[in-house]
Amino acid sequence: MTREYTATAVSPEAYELGEGPVWDPENERVYWVDIPAGTVYAGRLDPFTVTDIWEFGSTVGAVAVAAGGDLLVAERETLTHVDPAGRRTELARVLPAGGGSRLNDGAVDPAGRFLIGSMALDGRRGQDRLVRLDRDGLTTLDTDLTLSNGLAWTPDGSRMYSVDSVPGEIRVRDYPDGERHDLFPVRDGLPDGLCADADGNLWLAVWGRGRIECRSPAGELLATVAVAAPHITSCAFAGPGRDVLVITTATADLSADDLAAHPDSGRIFTAQVEATGAPTPYWNPVL
Repeated sequence: MTREYTATAVSPEAYELGEGPVWDPENERVYWVDIPAGTVYAGRLDPFTVTDIWEFGSTVGAVAVAAGGDLLVAERETLTHVDPAGRRTELARVLPAGGGSRLNDGAVDPAGRFLIGSMALDGRRGQDRLVRLDRDGLTTLDTDLTLSNGLAWTPDGSRMYSVDSVPGEIRVRDYPDGERHDLFPVRDGLPDGLCADADGNLWLAVWGRGRIECRSPAGELLATVAVAAPHITSCAFAGPGRDVLVITTATADLSADDLAAHPDSGRIFTAQVEATGAPTPYWNPVL
C-alpha cells in the first residue's frame, strides 16, 4: 500500500524558481537557490529563518557547501568558489560563453566531488552534459542530455541515479565510471530533483503535479507527498536527525489563475515522511 503524506509551507517568502536544498549537518543550516534571481540562501529550519544571502550577476543553478563553510556555486556557465570571508574565485568554466545552455542541478558525491549538469535554453535536444569537478579539472560523464537534473547515490556510494527531465527518464550507473542505464520513466509530470534515503529509496520531485514520489531502487511507488504548489523542483533530507524532507517549489511558468489557486507556490515546504536521509557529504575543495 502506498503511503501518503502532506507537506507544510514554512518560508514566508516565495521564490521564482527555488531549487537545490542542501543540508549542512555541522552547522544545522539548509542552503538553497533561486535560479533566475541569481541568489543563494542559507537558513535555519526551526523556526524557518533566512540567515545569509549571496547574490550573483547570473543565474545560479546549484550550491554545495564544505565543512569549513566554503561554498561552490554553479553560476550560468562557470563554477565559483566563495570562501568564508566572501571572496569569490572562478574554479572552472563548464560551458562556452553564450552557447545556449546554462548550468542547472548539481550535487556532491560520496567522495566529496561536485557534479553539475546543464540544460538547453534554445530548444536543442540531446546535446547537454553532466560533469564532475576534482583536482584535475572537469571529467565529462554524459554529453547527450537535454535537461540534466537531480543526482543521488545509493547509501554505499556504489551506484548513482540521475534525471534527464525532458525525456522523463530516471537513470542509474555503477559509480564512478559504470555504463548508464535507464531505470524507470516518469510520464505524469516532469521529473526534477531527487534525493535518497538511508534505505536506498529515491524521493523524486515531480514538476507540474504538486507531489514528491518515493520509489524503490526498482522504480516501485512506495509513497507520495502532496505539496500545495504544482511546480515542485527538488527535495533533501535535513534536520539533526535527517528526518525532515525539505522541498523547494517555484512560481515560474504559472499563470495568474494558477497562482491564485495555489498561493503557496514558490515557498519552501517541509514534511515528516517516516524516513531518514542518507548522510549528506560535504564538498571537499582540495579534491
